[in-house]
Amino acid sequence: MLIFGHPWVPSPSFKKVFSQEELSKISEDEIVLLEPLTEAIQLAHACRDHGVPFAVTVNEVRNALIANALGADYIVCQQEDAIEVQPLAERYLFDAKILVLIDGEKEIERMARFSIDGVIFPEAIVHPV
Repeated sequence: MLIFGHPWVPSPSFKKVFSQEELSKISEDEIVLLEPLTEAIQLAHACRDHGVPFAVTVNEVRNALIANALGADYIVCQQEDAIEVQPLAERYLFDAKILVLIDGEKEIERMARFSIDGVIFPEAIVHPV
């Protein structure tokens, strides 16, 4: 299981990006976080075309399928959505990993029981300034 943002586990940061200018300032140790998908299609294409790792937040199965087709490295969902998306990711051999945004360590176990690829704590997310 992937764990991002836990104080004991070294991991890259996910940086929210809303413009091409912000995208150009991403460092090599950051993962671009795009949201919502419907407004970030061009940025997703730019990330894919330039080999920049990126994650997309989704709240529908359809958008998870599209995010994977766009080449997202990670798909961030709420717990309920991830429980529905993860089996599809396994069935269709997604390249993207399914992540759930969690608030506490106890949620790691719950997501592991559902075979979710990984979790992300809010501490792993950097907001633009």
